[in-house]
Amino acid sequence: MGFINYIKRLFRSRPAVQQLPQGSISVNHEGLIITCTVSSAYSKALLGEIGSEVLVLFREARAAQMPLTEVSIHYGSFLVTARELRGGALIFLLPQSALTQLPT
Repeated sequence: MGFINYIKRLFRSRPAVQQLPQGSISVNHEGLIITCTVSSAYSKALLGEIGSEVLVLFREARAAQMPLTEVSIHYGSFLVTARELRGGALIFLLPQSALTQLPT
């Protein structure tokens, strides 16, 4: 039984694989989350950081005189689409899998 308990402890200490967040986030001009449809399993700090970085992207584009109204960021298995809303933003998070296809 000592060996089985040792194996259990090994698996307990390893980080679990977590799914990517799916849903939408609405942030105001300060980066504070107004509404969120993402599961509560994801920390508000992580979602707030995503919102803040999107707002920085829109501000830097405006400062470079290239204002954006919408941006899509494609990662290997994750799609982030954001739309500017009078200083704030609406952000859509969509995990990609082998079964979901991006529109062409």
